[in-house]
Amino acid sequence: MTGPGHPDGAGRPLRVADWAAPARAGMDPHAWDFIEGGAGEERTLTENLRAFDRVRLLTRVLSGVGRCDTSVTVLGRRWASPVAVAPLAYHTLVHPEGEVATVRGAAAAGVPVVVSTFAGRAFEDLAASAATPLWLQVYCFRDRATTRRLVERAERAGFEALVLTVDTPRLGRRLRDLRNDFRLPDHVTPANLPRPGADYASPAEHGRTELDPALNWSVVDWLRSISTLPVLVKGIMSDADAERAVAAGVDGIVVSNHGGRQLDGVPATLEVLAGITAAVAGRCPVLLDGGVRRGTDVLAALALGADAVLLGRPVLHALAVGGHQGVTDVLDTLTDELADAMLLTGTATVADADADLLAAPAPEPAART
Repeated sequence: MTGPGHPDGAGRPLRVADWAAPARAGMDPHAWDFIEGGAGEERTLTENLRAFDRVRLLTRVLSGVGRCDTSVTVLGRRWASPVAVAPLAYHTLVHPEGEVATVRGAAAAGVPVVVSTFAGRAFEDLAASAATPLWLQVYCFRDRATTRRLVERAERAGFEALVLTVDTPRLGRRLRDLRNDFRLPDHVTPANLPRPGADYASPAEHGRTELDPALNWSVVDWLRSISTLPVLVKGIMSDADAERAVAAGVDGIVVSNHGGRQLDGVPATLEVLAGITAAVAGRCPVLLDGGVRRGTDVLAALALGADAVLLGRPVLHALAVGGHQGVTDVLDTLTDELADAMLLTGTATVADADADLLAAPAPEPAART
């Protein structure tokens, strides 16, 4: 690898997407497939990206907006940009410092990190490195005591919210991993889930045997009974489930199809966002993940009612190539692009973004013969 900020050896990347190729070149092919792959034929994975490609923004001229404020306040905390790092397992798969480097990089960019249940570094180490909010992404295990210990440990370390992943009664059928018979290297383990005799090497097998397949909405009350932290639910893809989440008293919703890694053929997250934000009607924050690669993507999500977005795979790309500085750079790029888009659309603040910014979607290209 060529060093922080210069992934291609010729100059710093100018787009979020520019980190992918050098990351792939320096990574074990099976590890790359584990990170990049989706479920089934990867239709949903592709649609998450294509949905943003179809967005068209309208410029607003002579708006008088001379300077844009990209900051946003979520759950009482100010972020420099309406962007946070999505929960991603095993950052140690791509960089020896793992999540410690990610947290340092995100803090420099002024945005939070949602730390995976399957983080490769201890919560305490992350908290010691953090000058930014940390949230814990929670998988609920069959053994509730395991989940409780995880939550309590994160709360003691100073984490500020719980993000319950609700779309994984089992892991999706990820064909790349099945073809590769993917197993984690010996040095990559879930640092916060030590259990004698547990075999974490196969994520698919561990998920099949350990995750609780029978969760229902009562799990929200259960989390509240063991923690004082706000509870968000991640994996909402319908207006009806958004209504149920609000009725259950959640503190926030993440519109997510798990990066296309669960059920192939479900819609892109952007396609369902407007209906969900309308159903929620401001009663709690709504965040979105899946397919965000440009500042204009962030603005499109804001225009459809999201309060913020989560950035996933590109963070690992930048971490693999540039360590903590790479993470800062990729997040700063997204924020800089957002500021440009806001100025050119006459959008002074994040709160000013609304559906009036959006033109009719671009037509689908004609089928090739």
